[in-house]
Amino acid sequence: MSKRDYYEVLGISKGASKDEIKKAYRKLSKKYHPDINKEPDADEKFKEVKEAYEVLSDDQKKSHYDQFGHTDPNQGFGGAGFEGFGGFEDIFSTFFGGGGSRRRDPNAPRQGADLQYTMSLNFEEAVFGKETDIEIPREETCETCSGSGAKPGTKPETCRHCHGSGQLNVEQNTPFGKIVNRRVCHYCNGTGKEIKDKCTTCRGAGKVQKRRKIHVKIPAGIDDGQQLRVAGQGEPGFNGGPPGDLYVVFHVRSHEFFERDGDDVYCEMPITFVQAALGDEIEVPTLHGKVKLKVPSGTQTGTKFRLKGKGVPNVRGYGTGDQHIIVRIITPTKLTEKQKQLLSEFAEVSGTVPQGEQEESFFSKVKRAFKGE
Repeated sequence: MSKRDYYEVLGISKGASKDEIKKAYRKLSKKYHPDINKEPDADEKFKEVKEAYEVLSDDQKKSHYDQFGHTDPNQGFGGAGFEGFGGFEDIFSTFFGGGGSRRRDPNAPRQGADLQYTMSLNFEEAVFGKETDIEIPREETCETCSGSGAKPGTKPETCRHCHGSGQLNVEQNTPFGKIVNRRVCHYCNGTGKEIKDKCTTCRGAGKVQKRRKIHVKIPAGIDDGQQLRVAGQGEPGFNGGPPGDLYVVFHVRSHEFFERDGDDVYCEMPITFVQAALGDEIEVPTLHGKVKLKVPSGTQTGTKFRLKGKGVPNVRGYGTGDQHIIVRIITPTKLTEKQKQLLSEFAEVSGTVPQGEQEESFFSKVKRAFKGE
């Protein structure tokens, strides 16, 4: 199945700015995150959105995508060699039994696989960071045999079929003659060694599945979709190679009052008509505690105020963002007769006629026109 256009996936135009791309990703990643959306295809949509963002948020990848789309210009014979065939060495290996090709040592040290863990945080935990323990399932070196796979007191022997090379030559008769193919030895699975007396704990695998508790320090300012690398906490390596890494991916739950955009936070603050008209000093909640905000007289609804340094700490330590407050003037829905009277007097003094009175005046004029007055 062909891939969808990345711009279509994020619901943006081709000329969208970086901020528009980021906002679209944040909105859709929250919508389709598997921890929130339990629809059967939510996981695939989340991966599709993430892939689109990773390309369009990177200037180099975006330029390449805008020029070539999903097609890789290096594929085929017009690109950098016979990539579909694995290069000339593989061709010689296939037809001539590997004449001159480099062979990977099956017993050489290799790094273990990386692991991924998804962690959910509330808004404040992401802002201020925290330390916590997590449990992950992973393979670990068998303590009984120290990873050899052999029963204690014994050791693996050189494979008698491939003589320790980890590969076998398989001859095939074809119309062009005899062809020799080199394949992984299926007796030792390419290790070059055989285990006659297997360890009873790991059954010859050299590794066992365990749940490991790991202490994680989450930095202040981590954002939704970001990840933390915990070095050396992945799967163990092979033949003495280093272990892989653990990547903790964060999902940050939304806040009922604050909305985050990078290191800045936004919130709406309701004020009364009297406060807006006459001015007032109001108390505003921030992530760092309550502060006083002076609202000047004549403030209009939608006016934005900035509280410097009251936002989110930058995850890389580059200062702290700001808090932006948008005021909304609340119109009272239930008025007493006294309040109505005072407002009417205010309208009269200020030269404004209420809409109801305007309509009444208009109809009066119509009536007079019919009567010839």
